[in-house]
Amino acid sequence: MTANGRRLRILIAGGGIGGLTAALALLQRGFEVQVFEQASELREVGAGVQISANGSRALHALGIGEAVEREACEASGKEIRLWSSGQTWKLFDLGAESVARYGHPYYTVYRPDLHGALAEAVRRAAPDTIRLGARVASFAQDGEGVTLDLADGSKVRGDALIGADGIHSRIRHGLFGEDRARFSGMLAWRGVIPMDALPPHMRRTVATNWIGPGRHVVHYPLHHGELMNFVGIVERSDWQVESWTERGTTEELAADFAGWHEDVHAMIRAIEVPYKWALMLRPPLERWTEGRVTLLGDACHPTLPMMAQGAVQAIEDGFVLGRALEAGSENIPAALLRYEEARRERTNRMVVASAENAARFHNPALAEAAGAQAYVDREWAEERVRERYDWLFRYRVDEVAV
Repeated sequence: MTANGRRLRILIAGGGIGGLTAALALLQRGFEVQVFEQASELREVGAGVQISANGSRALHALGIGEAVEREACEASGKEIRLWSSGQTWKLFDLGAESVARYGHPYYTVYRPDLHGALAEAVRRAAPDTIRLGARVASFAQDGEGVTLDLADGSKVRGDALIGADGIHSRIRHGLFGEDRARFSGMLAWRGVIPMDALPPHMRRTVATNWIGPGRHVVHYPLHHGELMNFVGIVERSDWQVESWTERGTTEELAADFAGWHEDVHAMIRAIEVPYKWALMLRPPLERWTEGRVTLLGDACHPTLPMMAQGAVQAIEDGFVLGRALEAGSENIPAALLRYEEARRERTNRMVVASAENAARFHNPALAEAAGAQAYVDREWAEERVRERYDWLFRYRVDEVAV
């Protein structure tokens, strides 16, 4: 993409899933792109992500759907289980039905597999796009472009800057000042388990959500079915460190789920190192864009992980951003505002829906089996589930107006 005979240069702070999606979308549209990643090597934390049809549609449109599919699992279904008895309610098919209803499959993916497919595609399109060990210190903009200052003292000039640098975004801080995060009252545990370490009856390609008063557990298969992803969320106020890399112990994790079904504890025992992080709440930003600088993904709409949409919404952002800049390359500030307008209402709705699901998964009515039966029958009735998810899954990232 050119202006005045020169290729437009887009700078991206952050080489995670959202940043690399934006880079790929922009490269495919003829822009020059540079991604600045502070880590010395390009890698993702070992955890799982769910990629619903709206996300897999974007991956296929980017040309990496088949590469992701080769490493992913296409979960055969989704179910709810009761924390104490293991009573099971089948929800809906995630395989053939996802394709039939929404046009694309529902994947469960190991984060490093997804990240690797994106990075490979970016490097194939332009080998020198990703710059590692490049920590952003600050930025400044004027009417002609943006200057990015790196921690090593170097400066880089571009036509626009995209802050894809996550929850603790320096770009967001530079635009809008201090973060207004507050603790949600919940702590999340995560771990990845070798599938063959689990009892035979648990080695299934099913996404499962265990619900109970004050806490819940989600698990699903990854990486050709060789791994099981575990996430446990508990209402606790004594841990408020917001980091994906803080180690806990299986003893502490087991204590948080004392009295829960043996299948849950079989998973906990099989986790070599569980990690824990505090879940923080942030009010939706009134705006993401200032001149030639904008944000995407967790930098502008971080959410509780109760809708399994964090990675997917970052992917959608990156794709729509590419389309908006292509359509409006003659006026970059206006194009960035159109990107924001196309995305803000949807992502704000997703943040609210995630908070509502947290209350739903932890409801006191789940304490006893009799109350749980009526509660699940009502809250997970097919029409209620469709109401909560159809608007998400039907989104067409390649057709939405920008």
